[in-house]
Amino acid sequence: MSDLLDVTIGKLLERTAEQYGDNEAVVYHELGLRHSYREFEKICRKAARGFMSLDIKKGEHIAIWASNKPEWLISQFSTAKMGGVLVTVNTNYRTSELEYLLKQSDSTTIILMEQYKDHSYIDTLYEIVPELKNAEPGKLQSEKLPKLKNIIVLGEKRYPGTFSWDEVISGSESVSEESLDMRMEELAPGDVINMQYTSGTTGFPKGVMLTHSNLVNNGLNVAECMKLTEADRLCIPVPFFIVSAVHLVRWHLFQ
Repeated sequence: MSDLLDVTIGKLLERTAEQYGDNEAVVYHELGLRHSYREFEKICRKAARGFMSLDIKKGEHIAIWASNKPEWLISQFSTAKMGGVLVTVNTNYRTSELEYLLKQSDSTTIILMEQYKDHSYIDTLYEIVPELKNAEPGKLQSEKLPKLKNIIVLGEKRYPGTFSWDEVISGSESVSEESLDMRMEELAPGDVINMQYTSGTTGFPKGVMLTHSNLVNNGLNVAECMKLTEADRLCIPVPFFIVSAVHLVRWHLFQ
């Protein structure tokens, strides 16, 4: 078994892109989407700068409520690069559960898809924070969720009080590469970077705090147990919101 790695997720992706830049890192067959490690590193840096353009600070909590979209994967790595804490939200949550999680986690930002199956995520959020319909994007003032400010919607349709994903990515132009590098230098492997919520079968769900080191070395150990190499491909059909550590595995194989 290898020694544990003492590195942040952002730095590990950067290192892997340098060593295995032309290798495929991400494949979404049904979308016709394929990214090499070099391409994925560039995409994640741009998204990280986009999050920084919303004035999201190191240690702020960013919830994500979506199925396994490419933006989910990008959010995991880009928030890790700029120091945000990604809070994973169960895709089956309803109004009371979402409100509890956003309040309990102190999330300042939520990324969400428009709907999942027959459940409108947009309508659910408006039910919790009706002030959003009249708010300026990024300046929500909610009575129930006073810390929540930024709502980012994955989709082409525009909704009152929200940013689109494309707008966040476009905002990266206002943040320099040097600013992102400086932010990354402020991060340490022991920093919390992810919050996953328990099922709550014996009470209210509890947020479990995971660090860069937790996720990196979980991925490393799983990959070694499975004897994976750079020639292997890993299919991940399970929901990211409960296995965000698992989908990091491929970035930890080759150190």
